[in-house]
This record gives sequence, C-alpha cells and structure tokens, in this order.
Amino acid sequence: MAITLNNGFKMPVIGLGVWRMEGKDIKDLLFHAIKIGYRHFDCAADYKNEAEVGDALAEAFNEGLLWNSDHGHVIEACRDSLKKLRLEYLDLYLVHFPVATRHTGVGTTDSALGEDGVLDIDTTVSLETTWHAMESLVSMGLVRSIGISNYDIYLTRDCLAYAKVKPAVNQIETHPYFQRDSLVKFCQKHGVCVTAHTPLGGAAANTEWFGSVSCLDDSVLQGLAKKYNKTVAQIALRWGIQRNTVVIPKSSKPDRLEENFHVCDFEISREDMELIKSVDRNYRTNQPAKFWGIDLYA
Repeated sequence: MAITLNNGFKMPVIGLGVWRMEGKDIKDLLFHAIKIGYRHFDCAADYKNEAEVGDALAEAFNEGLLWNSDHGHVIEACRDSLKKLRLEYLDLYLVHFPVATRHTGVGTTDSALGEDGVLDIDTTVSLETTWHAMESLVSMGLVRSIGISNYDIYLTRDCLAYAKVKPAVNQIETHPYFQRDSLVKFCQKHGVCVTAHTPLGGAAANTEWFGSVSCLDDSVLQGLAKKYNKTVAQIALRWGIQRNTVVIPKSSKPDRLEENFHVCDFEISREDMELIKSVDRNYRTNQPAKFWGIDLYA
C-alpha cells in the first residue's frame, strides 16, 4: 500500500524507523526487512548509524532528515548523508525540527547547549531560508521530495505560504494517545502527507528515555486486539493507516518486523475507529526538552 504525494511520487504507508539500532544489528535486520517487503526506511543524521545503514542497504535506502545544526548548511548536510548512505539521491529529505541551532559541523548532531544548559538557538537562520535551500536540493537532483517534521499548524501554514516547492510530508508524533486531529486534517486538506513517527506511543524506548507510558497498555486497544485477533501494535498501526497517515514503527526484533508489516489484511470498523478516538489524551511521549533545557512546543 502506498500514498501518492503532492508531487506524484508514491510513498509506502508502512516504514521502518532505525532510531537506536546499533551498527552490529542493522545489516541483518534491514536485509530481513527488505525480504519481508519493507521499502520505506526512516533515518536521520542524529541516529549516528547512516554509514552502517548505507553499507547494509546501498541503493535500497530512501529517506533522510536534516539535523537542527545544519539549517544553514543544507546542501553540505545532504551530500554528507548521501555519501554515508552510498546513494546518488534521496527519495525524501526532511527538516528534522523547526529550529536552527548553533552549527557544530556537518555530520555532527550533538545538540549545542549554552553555558546555561539551554539549547543554543541560532536566531539568524529563518525556517524560510532553510526551506529555500531544501528546494535547491530538488533542482539539483539530490532529492526527489522534501518535507518538514515536528511542525505545528502555524509553522506548516507559513511554510506553505513561502514555499516554491510544496512540502510533501510533515512527519509528527501521533498515535492513539496523541491523535492531533486538527493538525492531521489541516495537513491533509492542503495536500501534505502526514507521517506518524512514534506510531506506537514510544513503547519501551520512550518509557526509558522520557518516563512516558505507551498506548499499547490501554485496555480499549487491548480489547480491540482480542476482537480482531491481532496484536495491540497492529491495531494502533492499522488505525494510523485508516487515518490516511504513513506509519514508521521502529523495531529491532525480526518477529516484530513481520508483525508490524502485516496490517493490511483487516479493517477496523467505523464504530471501533470512533472508539479509538475516545482514548486520546493529548499526550506527547517524545519530549526533547529533557536534553535541550527548553520546551520547543511551549
């Protein structure tokens, strides 16, 4: 299954995130994922495993993200990722967060903190400047599609206003506990595909990093899993797909790779979609303020 982006390119609705995958595990996992049928892989410079991914996938890889400190160095950052991934072009390249931070060197992704422990934001680089540099990547043939990530309605609206090349994707955290219906509807109304990162509510990873709880433990979702004879994760992913969003769950376990990929052989009823709507807590599980000393979502 695929969603057609606003530039005519197609994007698989199920992808695999490689955040926190260690180098020694990546090759076998990604080869296994390809055999299962995955053709959408979500990577970022900040994950610090682009070289390993490139070795494992070579020409099979298709997504990268621009890290915050590279907003003023977009072309160099893209070329650096292409070199590590051993690719001639990327299918999709995203602005990771809507903020420019002090440049720490292309390919380095440590968050630049000031002496006060607060993220060192570069107020001389605007998001509009960054976006026009992203557009240059398309004209240069380095990237097929460009998009944004972690943008709210206001920032997405502004991007649509100054964009010469319309953002194809907005990648945001969204799952049954953080449904963000207004943002999803706004993006879709204006032809911007929504990709759901953290589509399972972070599960163990975000519990470990941020102390958050996962929607996978929700009694309503567990009841639906029994009803449809599926896992709770499959219910959450299928819910995302039926909202016309793309889902990119991360897993380092081969059996979970299989489980997450096989969510197209059933359909959640309209009544049960409404039931899932009722569990929304407006609950963000991924909160970088823990590391940055400032809440960018405030």
